[in-house]
Amino acid sequence: MKFSLLLPLPLVLLATFALAQPPAENPVSAPAAAAPQAAVPIQSGGPSTPRKFELPPETGTYRPGDGVAMAQALCLTCHSTEYCEMQPPLPAKYWEATVKKMKEKFGATLPDESIAPLVKYLSTAYGKKE
Repeated sequence: MKFSLLLPLPLVLLATFALAQPPAENPVSAPAAAAPQAAVPIQSGGPSTPRKFELPPETGTYRPGDGVAMAQALCLTCHSTEYCEMQPPLPAKYWEATVKKMKEKFGATLPDESIAPLVKYLSTAYGKKE
């Protein structure tokens, strides 16, 4: 009887030891050593010439209201007036989040002091009437 109880003990110890070992590094997730880059000759045909193109003039205007000049100056640099026109009437919180997203995520060059007046204009001209 004693012998039969001791037989599983080495298996339990072996299993415990195997589980206690740190896992082997996964070759898929391990960072690969930087492969040496082959030198590729760049063929030059001379200096590049900047291309010029002309966009069609913006014919739309923002709705009249206090702050329309600011919207014309700041918002039209990236998109047309149709962006605001196609939105359903939404609350001021939406317009605030949108203006902040334009600045923080999309890199719009909006001065910090222009955010509140711009949000007020957009929520008044295009927002939900509360």
